[in-house]
Amino acid sequence: MRRTRFALAGVFAIVFVTTGVAIGAQDNVVGQWVGTWDGAGAGNFDLTVQKKDAGFAGKVAVTTDGGNYDAELKGVTVSGQELKATYDFPLDPSAEVAIAAKFEGEKSAGTWILRPKGGGAEVASGTFTLKKK
Repeated sequence: MRRTRFALAGVFAIVFVTTGVAIGAQDNVVGQWVGTWDGAGAGNFDLTVQKKDAGFAGKVAVTTDGGNYDAELKGVTVSGQELKATYDFPLDPSAEVAIAAKFEGEKSAGTWILRPKGGGAEVASGTFTLKKK
């Protein structure tokens, strides 16, 4: 009986610690991130991530040769230190941008893909690098 209690206490301690680490990693994603993108052109890329209800929300501000734009993120998922999301591409209403980023401390790096809305063949792609503001 005593061994069972110690074993259960150990299991609960491990679950508590690992859950806290995962939540802490997700909290690291929240905030304002500034940097640059490249691929089919280059420019500034700002990402803002915030907690919303039981999940996450965010927006981007991007400079391009074709015009600057702001867009709200859709379908934001955060797993550990990785974020995935899409947003409607304001410069072409038939397209969306899918982003994937990995966050490490005060830095982040990721990829972007421009594609038809709802998926489909890649039209353009590239990378971005960010620093927490």
